[in-house]
Amino acid sequence: MSSLDQAIETQLKNIETKTGTSRDELKATLLKTGLTKHSELRTHAQATFGLGHGDANALVHFACASSGNFAAEGKSDDTVLDEMYTGPKATLRPIHDALLAQILELGEFEVAPKKGYVSLRRKKQFAMIGPATNTRVEVGINHKTLPGTERLLAQPAGGMCTHKIKLTDAAEVDDELLGWIRSAYESAG
Repeated sequence: MSSLDQAIETQLKNIETKTGTSRDELKATLLKTGLTKHSELRTHAQATFGLGHGDANALVHFACASSGNFAAEGKSDDTVLDEMYTGPKATLRPIHDALLAQILELGEFEVAPKKGYVSLRRKKQFAMIGPATNTRVEVGINHKTLPGTERLLAQPAGGMCTHKIKLTDAAEVDDELLGWIRSAYESAG
């Protein structure tokens, strides 16, 4: 079993513990709703079972037997990135590349391209990078003990990341940003 599969299994066990309900019962409850969109099912799981975004997302992927990599399946990382940074977002690719080049120096981790972002994982996701708009890349990081600042924007609890940083230029990939990411990397095991 890969480390990612182990992490998913652990997350599903934790969801069972939090809800007091088996994953098969949770799956059946979700599938009985008649909802078909992933986002609708995730919102329903959050409201019905009291789960945060990440746990609800994992539960929906389990219930629908999807991997969460639907945009990336069968494609190389470069192909997925090329698709992510097309049209008006093409000018943002140098920001992504500059940031990822620096993060790769931290050590071993998994790079998992998704539909609109790239997830960076050790035992758990520590960062994500993706074009948020046609004019900026957003970096999400997960590190609960970092205090928010004007640049390091704290996010509401239960979201995919604890903090976000907005980048509009590769020059913004600086020591401060890399320090936050390094701290999140180290805390992700």
